[in-house]
Amino acid sequence: MEAFKGLQKSLTNLGGQITPFASRTIQYTKEQLGQAEDKTQMPPDYIDLEKRVDALKAVHQKMLAVTSQYASESYDYPANLKETFQDLGRTVQEKVSLLSSATSPAEAQAALTAPPSHKPQPKTFPHAIARASLASSQVLHQTHTGAGEDPLATALEKYALAMERIGEARLAQDAQIQSRFLAGWNTTLNTNIMFATRARKAVEKARLTLDAVKARVKGTTWRLPGTGPRDHHDDHHELSPEAQEEIEKAEDEFVTQTEEAAGVMRNVLESPEPLRNLAELVAAQMEFHKKAHEILSELAPIIDGLQVEQEASRASAFSLH
Repeated sequence: MEAFKGLQKSLTNLGGQITPFASRTIQYTKEQLGQAEDKTQMPPDYIDLEKRVDALKAVHQKMLAVTSQYASESYDYPANLKETFQDLGRTVQEKVSLLSSATSPAEAQAALTAPPSHKPQPKTFPHAIARASLASSQVLHQTHTGAGEDPLATALEKYALAMERIGEARLAQDAQIQSRFLAGWNTTLNTNIMFATRARKAVEKARLTLDAVKARVKGTTWRLPGTGPRDHHDDHHELSPEAQEEIEKAEDEFVTQTEEAAGVMRNVLESPEPLRNLAELVAAQMEFHKKAHEILSELAPIIDGLQVEQEASRASAFSLH
């Protein structure tokens, strides 16, 4: 037992000589082993701020895990679709323009497979539908033998043009979401909340330092497991002026760091940016759906008209028989 007491005394004396980092490490270890006494408690308001910041961080991580898809052009592109280099060569609008001047099936085919004039076309669901619709329209045109144009082929071509416009509107939406929502929420998560995290770490560092100083000057720096609790007869002994000054200095640092961290966390929580960014997300989505509705509203009467004409022509043919 005397040997244990001697070792404890040596470790206590060592506490005044080791680095602040080592002191904090020892204090942290004591707390993990349940040997820390008089651990400084954080103010309830500070703990509440920490919980709220943690909740805000979780919200940003969860939302960004989903909405980051807006940064990927092909997030709605069919996984099983196999389009060729020629399919992606020109826009539907360009192909329709070339097809309008074609005078033979060979020229029409050449128009469909014309080399690209710009970068490959976007791989989005609306663009894919547009390309498929135009190709389908040409299949019908090339096999049509009756008078006039095949109404379904005509409708598919017009649908192709409309879907390409919707695809372009989707890309415009995505660009707005990336710059006005994703950028803002990533900044909040990776900069503002990160600053708060660093400030909280500084508080924890100051607290550990304070408690390590208190433990050292009171002779409770370390206790070997199984050696029993320390004697309490000296708990209220008079501290030396030097020891009192060291504790007060550590307390001042702890209070300063706590106040600074609380201020940083309040700034993060009170920032209007996340809500403003969310409003921008909604605005971009609304603009896209509004544009898509306008395009389809223009298209629907045209296709309805082609359908009515086809049915009228079919009824007239039956009446002649």
